[in-house]
Amino acid sequence: MSSHHSRFTCSPAQKRLQKELVSLIKEPPPGVIIDGESVGQSLDLLVLSINGAQGTIYEGEQFQLQFRFGPKYPFDSPEVVFVGSEIPVHPHVYSNGHICLSILTDDWSPALSIFSVCVSIISMLSSCKEKKRPPDDSMYVKTCSKNPKKTKWWYHDEEV
Repeated sequence: MSSHHSRFTCSPAQKRLQKELVSLIKEPPPGVIIDGESVGQSLDLLVLSINGAQGTIYEGEQFQLQFRFGPKYPFDSPEVVFVGSEIPVHPHVYSNGHICLSILTDDWSPALSIFSVCVSIISMLSSCKEKKRPPDDSMYVKTCSKNPKKTKWWYHDEEV
């Protein structure tokens, strides 16, 4: 009966998340702000701030990004949505905060991480030339599931 079999043993998902969070807090991607206080509260939910990159149409704006991790992480992608009062106006971001980005569903791989998702989202925002909602925004927001991972996304254009 060794002591490491206590009820505090971490699942592989939690171990991986702890490792990712430690390195994220030490070296966050440029433009990402992590509140060290909120990180310790729950391993399955993380909210961080993203600053619009300089020289882009989102410069000076700040957005909250929420990650929700299931027990199968990293083999299963996290649920990632924008939350709060400032949802970026972007052709791939719905007004309810859902993000149409292939690495969050079909193209997810266990090699990806919180870091790489943040970098992809910042890059998606930074390359945008015009602030507008997806064409089907109001219909989608009315009819979608609360969980964006249940949406069957159609990836319209790879340019935006």
